[in-house]
Amino acid sequence: MRTTLLRPKLVRSLALAVVCAVGCLTPGTAAAAPPDPADGSAAAVGAFQQVTLAKGPAEMGEPMNLVVLPDRSVLHTSRDGTLRLTDEAGDTKIAGKLDVYSHDEEGLQGVGADPGFATNRFVYLYYAPKTDTPGGDAPADGSAADFAPFDGVNRLSRFVLKTDGTLDLTSEKKILDIPATRGMCCHVGGDIDFDAAGNLYLSTGDDTNPFASDGYTPIDERASRNPAYDAQRSSGNTNDLRGKVLRIKVNADGSYSIPDGNLFPPGTDKTRPEIYAMGFRNPFRMSVDKATGIVYLGDYGPDAGTANPARGPEGQVEFNRITKAGNYGWPYCTGKNDAYTDYDFASGASGAKFDCAAPKNTSPRNTGLTDLPPAQPAWIPYSGGSVPEFGDGSESPMGGPVYRYDAASTSEVKFPQEYDGDFFAGEFGRRWIKRIEAGSDGTVQSINAFPWTGTQVMDMAFGPDGALYVLDYGTGFYSGDDNSALYRIEHVTDGHAPTAQAKADVTSGKAPLTVSFSSAGSSDPEGGDLSHSWVFGDGATSTAANPAHTYSDNGQYTATLTVTDTSGKSATASVRITVGNTAPTVKIDLPADGSVHDFGDAIPFKVTVTDPEDGTIDCSKVKVSFIVGHDSHGHPQTSATGCTGTLQTLADGEHDPNANVFGVVDAEYTDKGANGQPALTTHDQRIAQPSHRQAEHYGDSSGVQVTAHGPAHGGKTVGYIENGDWISFKPYALGNTAKFTARVSSAGAGGTMEVRAGSPTGTVLGTATVPVTGDWESFQDVTTDLSHQPTGSTSLFLVFKGGAGFLFDVDEFSFTRSAGGSRTGEVKGVNGKCLDVAGGNSADGTGIQLWGCWGGTNQQWTLADDGTLRSLGKCLDVAGAGTADGTKIQLWTCHGGTNQKWTPQPDGSIRSAHSDKCLDAPGDTWNDGTPVHLWTCHGGPNQKWTLA
Repeated sequence: MRTTLLRPKLVRSLALAVVCAVGCLTPGTAAAAPPDPADGSAAAVGAFQQVTLAKGPAEMGEPMNLVVLPDRSVLHTSRDGTLRLTDEAGDTKIAGKLDVYSHDEEGLQGVGADPGFATNRFVYLYYAPKTDTPGGDAPADGSAADFAPFDGVNRLSRFVLKTDGTLDLTSEKKILDIPATRGMCCHVGGDIDFDAAGNLYLSTGDDTNPFASDGYTPIDERASRNPAYDAQRSSGNTNDLRGKVLRIKVNADGSYSIPDGNLFPPGTDKTRPEIYAMGFRNPFRMSVDKATGIVYLGDYGPDAGTANPARGPEGQVEFNRITKAGNYGWPYCTGKNDAYTDYDFASGASGAKFDCAAPKNTSPRNTGLTDLPPAQPAWIPYSGGSVPEFGDGSESPMGGPVYRYDAASTSEVKFPQEYDGDFFAGEFGRRWIKRIEAGSDGTVQSINAFPWTGTQVMDMAFGPDGALYVLDYGTGFYSGDDNSALYRIEHVTDGHAPTAQAKADVTSGKAPLTVSFSSAGSSDPEGGDLSHSWVFGDGATSTAANPAHTYSDNGQYTATLTVTDTSGKSATASVRITVGNTAPTVKIDLPADGSVHDFGDAIPFKVTVTDPEDGTIDCSKVKVSFIVGHDSHGHPQTSATGCTGTLQTLADGEHDPNANVFGVVDAEYTDKGANGQPALTTHDQRIAQPSHRQAEHYGDSSGVQVTAHGPAHGGKTVGYIENGDWISFKPYALGNTAKFTARVSSAGAGGTMEVRAGSPTGTVLGTATVPVTGDWESFQDVTTDLSHQPTGSTSLFLVFKGGAGFLFDVDEFSFTRSAGGSRTGEVKGVNGKCLDVAGGNSADGTGIQLWGCWGGTNQQWTLADDGTLRSLGKCLDVAGAGTADGTKIQLWTCHGGTNQKWTPQPDGSIRSAHSDKCLDAPGDTWNDGTPVHLWTCHGGPNQKWTLA
């Protein structure tokens, strides 16, 4: 219930104002430093400035991992195999490039510097070698055939970085190979660090596909299922190196020994002695506090939106503080030892909860011990707003470093002594850095905001200067973009340095190449004047703020801008220019940006690529990928090659259907290089919107608030709606939509909901009337037909109209797509078999079965806008309008009854409107001729269907 005695919007606004008065940072603004009172307290220890060292795809690639070297230069990796070196002044160059396999999440991941780097120049890289894999070589282009997994490895190797800053590829010492299932997503881990004794730590992911577990634990033990769906074979396996933190001592010759204190002593049967800690899902970022030996780690969890007694707890992530060898629970336990249920994927039956105090691994794929060490609870688990200081949004923990103050250091930018021993946590999706103070026993004493004005934190490390170096992923999906960057955050004690920003109108092309440079965005925090100095990299210079320069000769040049304030403090920024080779132009023509496609659809694509040096484009070199986007991060799912074709997506069984989930279509092309210059890669991306989404995931709004409601799907609605308020979503292409349906509640005045394109006053596509439902907790659906849909990409606006006071709440909305669109094709079920009209017979009563897909007309189905599934001119029908489990599914003349109406669900099931039961393939072995029937929905794989 809500009250109108005091306007809730005003109450919430005042609360936010109070909170922000004590330290909020507004995205997109400079990090404002607090005053520096005389008491010198940790809450007010001076100001910080964020220095840009490198920025943009040319200097960053797809940023993955970093290490700061003794001279303040930074090595950072890109997933495509490129290792870059950025010096302390911000000059960036390519140190070397490995030939990597880069399907799914794999490629070049971690980088670490040997504790003796100053003398031995050793660096360590964790990567996916394209060749030399146990299961055979990957395809020559580094891709993998969809849905055809094969064995490979991720490799830890040691190299020498020569004094000129280039990587000696011939110096490679192969140290350790980690098994990997290739052609399947997800979770590679890949962070590297050292303790004070020189022991190397490596984090590894569970290498397990999460897309068929409904957001709960992936422990599918069926013999017919690919092993990559069972994390018990990896994270829960004491004889496997995946889902672990490994600890070894690398010897001078590249061999290694096992330090004392690992989880299993050498020689222990069915174990690997390299394991220090086990039971992780994707420990993507970690660090070792050299003063204590404690490992700080961020582990990504699954995405179930709510707890389910039949499956386990809701999805949560965690920061872990590892003080000694141990088991951290996955895939049996999560968080504060919240146990999952032993779920049978074949029958859909739930067993007992796992015992976190004495977990057992009884998977037939387990090669290790059955009895596992007790699960250790997470240090700081969180989900949603469970930790208020962490805010809300997508959970993406990045385990950062611990700061250690060096009194002997003469650095002018080192962090203050008050921060000594504090842990700096990062959040990729929520886009923050937090400073966490803890006692010697790990008890959290405070969680503090920290000034950060980048986008998505990918990695962090303190340098020898005591400054914090931050790798910013940017805002792209599996590609670097203009926001990808490397920053150094410095403590300032005698005034801020200026901020430098350098841009160029073109960054590649044929010689002679004229480039217009810009210093727009450069500024002095104190408001003073700046002087400008450009060094173009070919010997030419300029003192203009926005000069133009012509490069006459082929080559790669770094154009560096230095801005200096009136006190003599300066800052630099640079732009990489390639002369002699022009980056290709890549444009996705199809699908339209924001087109409506559900997971499981076959999405047609068309890509146009041009390149002046390559001439005719080899379309086999064009790679098109489908990524499952979740808030601001994504999971690659499948890919294809060609300028035209179809991406056969999979039903997403990983994310909660109420999560902010969408598709991303990415097209990329790497040219051949030209005139002695290296190859250049260009990406283009389009969003594929699901037909169903939660209203609270809007992009922009006017006058509304998100409010909690237990009966709402996902637990939240858009509420406090008054006349003229609106919410919007971008992008949307609505050409294949026919109807709009919203789930609403109202104990207010009711009203109307206008579906508009482009703006709050744009074209009206439809208007739904919202009645008074009697209570804010009482929901019902309202619908409107759509017309005048724009053919191109636009913004979707839902505009709310009515009388005085609060009108109604909006829980969710969906689009019904036009018949004959992308929903005409095969319906695939278990074992990849197709829904088939037996014998191709169109007589009423003909049974429906599973059969190997062969493209026949009796395997082609159309999901019509009236909710029927049609083949051979007739409808998929529940025999006799029955409701009992086991009722026959047949072909029958279409008559409009509810026993012929079907609704595809976000979890991949297809429900009968007549009984709310599911289309089901019985048993656990699905051969040709297996009949389908009606059965109570249970979420098992035999009730998951892909509509092409």
